[in-house]
Amino acid sequence: MRFTRTQRLEEGANATIMSPSSKSLINREYPEITSPISLAWIGDEMPPPLTDNKQLPSLVRAEREPASSFQELSLRDVIPIEIRINNLTVALPAKQPKQRNRTSACFEGFFNSQAVQSDPEQAVVPPPKKILDGIHADLASGTLTAILGASGSGKTSLLNSMSHRFSEKQLQTSGTILYNRDDRLSSVRSTYVMQHDVLLPTLTVRETLQYAAELRLPPPISAEERKAIVEEVLLELGLKECADTRIGNSDHKGCSGGEKRRTSLAVQLLANPSVLFLDEVTTGLDATTALQLVATLKQLARHGRTIVVTLHQPRSQMWDLFDNVLLLSGGSLVYGGSKDLCISYFANLGYPLPAFVNPSEHIIDLAAIDRRSADAEAASQVRVKLLKEVWKRASQTPEDEKTIVGVATRSNTLRINRSSFQHQVRVQAARTIKTAWRDPFGISGSLSEALLLGVITGWVFLNIDESLTGIRSRVGALYTASVQQGFLILIFEIYRLAQEIPIFDQEHIEGVVSVSSFLVSRRLARLFIEDIPIPLIFSVIFYFMAGFRHLASQFFTFFALILLIHYLSVTLAMLCIAISRSFASASMVANLVFTVQTLCSGFFVQSNQIPVYLRWLKYIAYVWYANGAFCTNEFVSHTPNPAGQLYACPFPGGSSNPECKAYTGVFIMESLGFPHTWTYKPFLVLASLVLAHYCGAFFLFTYRKVEIGVVRTQQLQAEVAKGEDLFLIQAAGNARHIEITLDKYGLKVLKRVVLGTTPAIKTLLNPINTKFEAGKLNAIIGPSGSGKTSLLTSLANRHHESLATKYSRQGAMLYNGEAPSEDVVRSVSSYVCQDDNALLPTLTVRETLHFAACLRLPTWLSKEDKVQRAETVLEKLGLKDCADTLVGSNLIKGISGGEKRRVSIATQILTDPRILLLDEPTSGLDSFTASSIIEMLASLAKEGRTIILTIHQPGSKLFQRFDNILLLARGGFPVFSGKGVDMLPYFSSVGFQCSKNTNPTDFALDSITIDLQASDKEALSREKVEGLIIEWQRRETSSLPAVLSSDISTPAELGSFKRAMTPFGVAFPLLIKRSVINFRRDSNVATARISQVLGYGVIVSLFFAPIKKDYDSIQSRFGFIQELVAIYFVGMLQNIAVYPAEKKIFYNEYEDRSYPLPAFFLSYTLLEIPFEILTSLLFSIFGIFAVGFPRTASLYFTMAFNIFCIVSCGESVGIMFNTLFDHTGFAINITSIIISLAVLMAGIYSLDLPTFLQAFNHLSPVKWAVGNLAPYSMRGLTFSCSLNQQGPTGLCPITTGEQALQLYNLDHDPQMYLVALGACTIGYRLASFLLLWAVKR
Repeated sequence: MRFTRTQRLEEGANATIMSPSSKSLINREYPEITSPISLAWIGDEMPPPLTDNKQLPSLVRAEREPASSFQELSLRDVIPIEIRINNLTVALPAKQPKQRNRTSACFEGFFNSQAVQSDPEQAVVPPPKKILDGIHADLASGTLTAILGASGSGKTSLLNSMSHRFSEKQLQTSGTILYNRDDRLSSVRSTYVMQHDVLLPTLTVRETLQYAAELRLPPPISAEERKAIVEEVLLELGLKECADTRIGNSDHKGCSGGEKRRTSLAVQLLANPSVLFLDEVTTGLDATTALQLVATLKQLARHGRTIVVTLHQPRSQMWDLFDNVLLLSGGSLVYGGSKDLCISYFANLGYPLPAFVNPSEHIIDLAAIDRRSADAEAASQVRVKLLKEVWKRASQTPEDEKTIVGVATRSNTLRINRSSFQHQVRVQAARTIKTAWRDPFGISGSLSEALLLGVITGWVFLNIDESLTGIRSRVGALYTASVQQGFLILIFEIYRLAQEIPIFDQEHIEGVVSVSSFLVSRRLARLFIEDIPIPLIFSVIFYFMAGFRHLASQFFTFFALILLIHYLSVTLAMLCIAISRSFASASMVANLVFTVQTLCSGFFVQSNQIPVYLRWLKYIAYVWYANGAFCTNEFVSHTPNPAGQLYACPFPGGSSNPECKAYTGVFIMESLGFPHTWTYKPFLVLASLVLAHYCGAFFLFTYRKVEIGVVRTQQLQAEVAKGEDLFLIQAAGNARHIEITLDKYGLKVLKRVVLGTTPAIKTLLNPINTKFEAGKLNAIIGPSGSGKTSLLTSLANRHHESLATKYSRQGAMLYNGEAPSEDVVRSVSSYVCQDDNALLPTLTVRETLHFAACLRLPTWLSKEDKVQRAETVLEKLGLKDCADTLVGSNLIKGISGGEKRRVSIATQILTDPRILLLDEPTSGLDSFTASSIIEMLASLAKEGRTIILTIHQPGSKLFQRFDNILLLARGGFPVFSGKGVDMLPYFSSVGFQCSKNTNPTDFALDSITIDLQASDKEALSREKVEGLIIEWQRRETSSLPAVLSSDISTPAELGSFKRAMTPFGVAFPLLIKRSVINFRRDSNVATARISQVLGYGVIVSLFFAPIKKDYDSIQSRFGFIQELVAIYFVGMLQNIAVYPAEKKIFYNEYEDRSYPLPAFFLSYTLLEIPFEILTSLLFSIFGIFAVGFPRTASLYFTMAFNIFCIVSCGESVGIMFNTLFDHTGFAINITSIIISLAVLMAGIYSLDLPTFLQAFNHLSPVKWAVGNLAPYSMRGLTFSCSLNQQGPTGLCPITTGEQALQLYNLDHDPQMYLVALGACTIGYRLASFLLLWAVKR
């Protein structure tokens, strides 16, 4: 007789798995096992797995509760969705070993010369790495399923697979995931709450939810109903008190991390999903808020939703809220079934739940690998392997039951009610307007850019006369109008889109907004704040300063063209960002496209001189139409004269005199290669190209979905020396202690919205009296928004002030009774931030720690000792399994969030700091790993260090390790400060008794947290919290004297703790090696750095080659030189793609006193120089041999030197302004204006600069480049001309290169200009270094 799955599990489990023969089999396979698991199977029925609800009546199927039994959210009912996962396996192919042995092996050899000895030809292709292995689950509708497991167990990977967020191209996937028997996730309404928050920083919490509600809850739901739902969600998630606080970001303080987490969840709840996926949704929340949030999820599940959530440290009360549990270890299930049967299942295997232990922590510990020692690791590996096999046998599906039932019919498919196109446009436009106005640097930067560029270019072309020289300057002015403003807007818009596009991607993936509504709303929103004001400001200033005719018709035609160019630029930016979300790649595409545009314009190379095979490009180049329209407007329109406008011809007879031919508009148009009959045609073509850009962006956004990539494991198994544990440098007995005392210590932040206005003052911390003792574990505990991070950041002296933000400290912070200097604070303390932004995503975990050890540890340790210490820390923090995996980023899946947290901690504890400050060190970690981290910190504290940490959700076992506790209520009010063992007696003395079965920290947080979910509860809880605050203020003493003992360092000794930075000679080569690895693995940046210059050179050469020696070629030769020096912009773009991210990492490491500023600056410069040299030499090949300039060695190397210097100066200018301004968009605007001014004053655009600008131009490298390239390339040349171009005497206007140089005022000694260019390049880089040095001081 064949058993069904249920019968086999429930009736035949003993015979199949738990018989004596099975026991013998287990003992034969695992003779080393001694745990009760091998003895406890007989006679106990195993729980049914989470696989087949129809046959398992014991499986949890949540019935819908009546509305009266819950405080239900005012959301509509949903269609029940059941998720069935059958044998899901996800694997990632490993990299080919040959690639590793050529590159990565070099790095391994740096750390250990014996690390790599294998022959690359004999390498064996490793098998694919299994991310998930044989997952079976059946999640019924109306249930809350918790995915549990240690960090790196595959929780997020399983969630990403269920929500179809992985890029399938990189993975080998088998098995099925069905939603109501349909494999299309799009057939159901689902949402995904990511591990990181994607929110607009300038909106408040309430505004964020209001806009989200309008998009996710479209009509017929009324505005009043949406408002009521938003207010109810604010209450449910405890966001009432921060509802009117801006979200903020790393640069501008706003909501706390926990508040952002809840806001992200609130946004998704408003979509009223049938299926809700949540990744680490309680990370960053305090225990009370986390419990309230999971209770809300449980309530939503009981009303028909299927909710799947990954959790790291669920408190014990959460266990009762779960319906099902999926317990993972190494990508495999250890248990997957009903929560009610989970504990008994493990008890039957010999692992009963001890008394007063959190069930979640118990089972996570069972599924975790303990890497704290070799013996513990071996034992835990055997246990976990056996648990996996037992569950795998219990959940196997017979062959005849593996057939999947047919997919859903159309009648079963959910029709999602999305908002209309008009509604989406209105909401997104309103949101964009608000965010634009609240970004003062962004909007002021774009408007000031138009103002400054208009003034500067107007000054360059001030009151152009009507001579031949003036006509040439007039042509240059018109070309400037057609390209300069548009290019700057193009680059700025690409940067801005790169920052804002994640919001659209998330909403588009969720089906909330359409591509077309996003494209239309963005332009509508900026119509009156940018799209019209920017062209208008530039047009008014530039047009009248340049001295064009004061005709209304001519001016408004000019303005209309500037407006069209603006729209062409912003739509092209949208197209570029649709091609690549990376600023580096998108700006590279934009620069190459714009280069083609400028070369087709007819200014640098006469349009009839463009090679035939490229001449067709001008018909799709908007700059050609724009430049032609500007010239038509100036030279042949608005006059009845058939010869066009007549300029100041010195000969009598006007346009009828052949000698005045060169002064007529028609001749000028023909010499430029433009049709002189153009009227409305350019306008129609330009408008059509605007639509074409947006159509291209629409197509790419629609059909190129953004997915999460997965990084391959780097096969780097560097051997480390086996030997003595070097985890600690100093013996505990020799350590000198530092005790921190806070005496009435308070903190306020002063913020100015507009400079010159009265700043708004917000109190972050109210006066605190406390003492953080050395040798003890000091914990700061409090709900979200209580000021924990602010206090820790202030203790580390890491608050960064700006013109708009100032911090005001009250009271005193004392080290052993004395106020320490800033140098002492930085030297003796290490700070682990709440986020992990200081990690390079392209390095593996092992590489990260090796570099950190070599850069931070003292020089008297050998390289082998440093590497050994890094390996020891890696093992102690449980990072061995992911040691050779890249850290990864938001779009490229690397290590898990919990593993990143541990890597951040590891980099700081490497240095053996006297004071270690940790902001949420257990956030994102499972309970087992969190316990291991706290245990390690406690051991560090016992050796004399001062350990201070903030914590949100400490388990009961963690509380026992806290020696001192500072308890903060929301608003930064102290509620308790003292020994951990005295906290509960204190609460008892004020009338709050903690039961024996309650986690003390959960009790304390519950006591000091205001319940914002109901008005009556809020009033009672607020009164309770205010009473506790007043009572503590009454009891505490006004000051706490420092404790003096023989172990406490005296104030005079504090200076001896100042840690010296790693010397330049040690740090510099390490930074070079790290940068090389980062550069090699970051394909976007690598491609941009190499392709920008080479691509530019190829395109320019195609347009100019082969250059002739006739009259028209004079314009082309000077045009080539002008295009060559415009490579100044490329240097700036390369800097923006790399430097801001590098700067952020350097700032973090510099504040940790890792290495000196010169080491960073010179490593950045040295890595940049080889690529600049190589690309300059290759570019010159195109310029000399392809274009056809004189083929001499001197000119070849002169051209290469010029390109190198100009690109290097562009990088230097980028460094300067990205150092001065944290707002990269604002820095781009300022930098672009300066570079544009330099290019305009090169000597080819305008031939008669005002005196002041001529003096200022001496600081420009472009002036010196043009000044030496033109003479070197033009002297000795002779030119011919056609009969039409000959003058009345039969001579050509210009016959020699010397005459052409005289026309452009460039006939001088080029050697002096060459030397000046080199000096300018060195000066620019030195100035950028001094500026960075001044800022860091």
